[in-house]
Amino acid sequence: MQSALGRLVGVLTLACLGTLSTGCGSADDTAAPAVAEGLSYLSRPDLTPPDLEVTWSGPPRTPDGTVVVLGPKGEDAPLTGALIVDDAGEPIWVQPTERRVYDVRVQEYEGEPVLTWWEGTSPVVGLGAGEFVVVDSAYREIATVTTGGDVEPGQADFHEGRLTARGTALITAYVKEPADLTPVGGPEDGWLWDGVVQEVDVATGEVLFSWRSLDHVPLEETKSELPEDGGTEEEPFDYFHVNSVAEDADGSLLVSARNTWAVYDVDRTTGEVQWTLGGEASDYVLGEGVEFAWQHDAERQSDGTLTLFDNQSEPDVGPTSRGLRLALDDAARTATLVTEYLPPDPDRLAGSQGNLEQLPDGNVLIGWGSRPFYSEFTADGTLLYDVALGSGDNYRAYRAPWTGTPADPPDAVLADGAVHVSWNGATEVVSWRLVNGDDEASATAGQPVARDGFETQLPVDGDPAYLAVEALGVDGAVLGSTVLAD
Repeated sequence: MQSALGRLVGVLTLACLGTLSTGCGSADDTAAPAVAEGLSYLSRPDLTPPDLEVTWSGPPRTPDGTVVVLGPKGEDAPLTGALIVDDAGEPIWVQPTERRVYDVRVQEYEGEPVLTWWEGTSPVVGLGAGEFVVVDSAYREIATVTTGGDVEPGQADFHEGRLTARGTALITAYVKEPADLTPVGGPEDGWLWDGVVQEVDVATGEVLFSWRSLDHVPLEETKSELPEDGGTEEEPFDYFHVNSVAEDADGSLLVSARNTWAVYDVDRTTGEVQWTLGGEASDYVLGEGVEFAWQHDAERQSDGTLTLFDNQSEPDVGPTSRGLRLALDDAARTATLVTEYLPPDPDRLAGSQGNLEQLPDGNVLIGWGSRPFYSEFTADGTLLYDVALGSGDNYRAYRAPWTGTPADPPDAVLADGAVHVSWNGATEVVSWRLVNGDDEASATAGQPVARDGFETQLPVDGDPAYLAVEALGVDGAVLGSTVLAD
């Protein structure tokens, strides 16, 4: 199909994640890293997903129809693109891209589950300019979302693309603005990146709300140091660095700013900051173990707690990155630690990216951002398993129910006396079956062979004139087929 999936191929490679000033990672360009070897398939030689290593700390997870959604990338990663895997780390859907993708996740649009991700370019290291793509369960594009109104179209940043029940998307952008930087040791006629939050109607592209950090958050609240020769029009100062937007329980917006170490509750109508958590101007007294630094992904949960991914790094502040669950007492204006989610190794510092997802069963999934891992924990912080991607990094990790039925037929190739078959993105295939004979009319179906990961081998006897392979569902129904010889 010629959609966003196809258009992603054949474009320039996105610049690597950013610098200390942008908070999207650090880069060492002195030597190109060796590309890690990925998995390979005869039926899809173009796909090389990472060979994930799953380390269980308890019993394996009971299958429940959910998948893990990732966006691996990096010069040393075998795959740059979108990836869906099962609990064993086995690929289900692999979509390579020449540009890196960000924030790949399952969401809901117009009452139906959809897959969304960001794609675009990186005109400045650590900042993006592009659009969010929405595809249906057949992986067909149904919508795109980008900036508008007081921000030039096509400037949607990769940090957030959250769909709402209102049929809108919450997105972010970075806009270059002149500013007096003398409070941070810069020039009076300096420049900075203004953090922008917009709510956009998905169907029409109309901007319903637009908010700018510079109108509401003083420059003096930054925790970033102005780089040498920074703060110019060519190298604006990233004082705020918006990296997540989520709806609060009362309909306001929770805005996380990495470079102020703070979370802001923003009135959705007026744009006024109703309260600030963390940073230099916190309205809450932070209890023991609460203080966070360079954080990502602040969200309010159904029990009233606030969760976030606490990077503690770039530059380093604490010994390790972690997930946090906080209780906010609005009357007393205190924030206390409820649960701390710690990695299995004591010094897993993620200098960029990362997220914490609250799962419906009470568990928590954490993506470790620039560190190539994701982990699942019980509600009390007990580690259930840890998964290593091996190389590269991953912006966020999500677990969600997903049923995929690709518009394209299965891929199959006959080699070494067997049919090697796969169906990229199909989630309901239970088994495969060969159909062979002298011609299509007289061909008979063989016994089903259980699906064996992404690619399954089916032995072939002789050299049939007609040969096809069928994908079967749980009830034996044919979900898709491909003819190899006719």
